[in-house]
Amino acid sequence: MNQDEPKPQRTEEPGGGILMGRPFGVPVYVAPSWFVVAALITWVFGDQIDRVLPELGAARYLVSLFFAVAFYASVLVHELAHTIAALRFELPVRRIQLQFFGGVSEIEKETETPGREFVLAFVGPLLSLVLAGAFYLSLYAVEPGTVPAVLLGGLMISNLIVAIFNLLPGLPLDGGRMLRAIVWKITGKPMSGTVAAAWAGRALAVLVLVGLPLLTRTGLLGNSTEDISGFETVTDALLAAILAAIIWTGAGNSLRMARLREHLPELRARALTRRAIPVEPATPLSEALRRANEAGARALVVVDGTGEPTGIVRETAIAAVPQHRRPWVAVSTLAQDLTDGMRVPAELTGQPLLDHLRASPATEYLVVEDTGEIYGVLATTDVERAFVKAMARPST
Repeated sequence: MNQDEPKPQRTEEPGGGILMGRPFGVPVYVAPSWFVVAALITWVFGDQIDRVLPELGAARYLVSLFFAVAFYASVLVHELAHTIAALRFELPVRRIQLQFFGGVSEIEKETETPGREFVLAFVGPLLSLVLAGAFYLSLYAVEPGTVPAVLLGGLMISNLIVAIFNLLPGLPLDGGRMLRAIVWKITGKPMSGTVAAAWAGRALAVLVLVGLPLLTRTGLLGNSTEDISGFETVTDALLAAILAAIIWTGAGNSLRMARLREHLPELRARALTRRAIPVEPATPLSEALRRANEAGARALVVVDGTGEPTGIVRETAIAAVPQHRRPWVAVSTLAQDLTDGMRVPAELTGQPLLDHLRASPATEYLVVEDTGEIYGVLATTDVERAFVKAMARPST
């Protein structure tokens, strides 16, 4: 395994959390919400340990904290299984994040076939089942009623729960991705698979919201039916509501992302580009705008004496100049200097176009032909409007 493990530090990526390492070159972050869950697990599991090993006293919380860390290490193994499979299929993985309810591997591209989609989704629960089996076999090597036995038993059950929960057939769970792959294979349409799995996820969210409190009240999940204070009932209902909200939101996000990818090919740099005219740096703004109006152009590109583009006159900068000042303002004072990232090939479409814009953030870009000839100017506002318009159209 190629690893580069710097000391834990704050990530510069918004919402990332604390960077813990880079297994296989993929950054692993721990979100702040993890610490809340770790504290909750420490408290709840500590009380359970007290019933089995009352002689531990306050030390039970140290054992429980170790369990919380070990459990999330198991979750990390689950996510690493997805990551390794994605890398094997040459799919870029942005990061792994351990958060409130488990973890997530952020894979930036979709798989090309339903078979690969199924494998990519299944390897996570499979690794969790393997871990559960390994912890179960390890119980035979320790003495019952001891701290190691309690920890191994807890890890066995928790990994089994993770595997079973993730195999439920609804997005955003792994089982939902497997269902998506199956419907995709049958229909030949990835969008059909996503729609089916997303609605299955929403149905699953409703089932969790209603069913989880009923199961705990009847004692099928281990809670006592004699709850005088009502605390456990409220806790179960709150847990069910949180899980249901996460599943429902995740299913909706999966559906929106699938619709996004379906319409990405409609985003074409050539079609979205504004016609532009070249102007000398010292040209007054009023004169440059007059020439643009005569030519039916909507953008200005500053060029040097040889005709080589050096900058783009920003639309917001033009709007900020009062009408009476425009004859006295040179276009060069309103231009943004061109960088390599601000040159966009006219043939870029879809995801490659968005990747290019994301890699070099700007308000306007110079669109050029393969020969280097200026085609026009691409404004990010036009891309955003085209994107929203495409998303509003019904899926095919």
